[in-house]
Amino acid sequence: MKIQAEISVYPLRVTELSRPIDEFCRMLQSRGLEVHMGPMSSFVSGECKDLFKAVQESFERLVEQYQIVVAVKFSNACPEVHNDR
Repeated sequence: MKIQAEISVYPLRVTELSRPIDEFCRMLQSRGLEVHMGPMSSFVSGECKDLFKAVQESFERLVEQYQIVVAVKFSNACPEVHNDR
């Protein structure tokens, strides 16, 4: 089953916010998920089991280097995410 997620990554105690956010998104993309970055959150779509596993693994890797907060909303009812967002 294909699902979508809206993910916001909030790095704490860093001077450069974009580095951990970009790293998180690259990790999701490397697992074959479709990622569209927005100004406040990223929209990710893929197979349910793949998306959940990728979010978990990406979070676990990122917290080895940074203190972060990650907010995620999952849905199987949202329309597909398009590049024009």
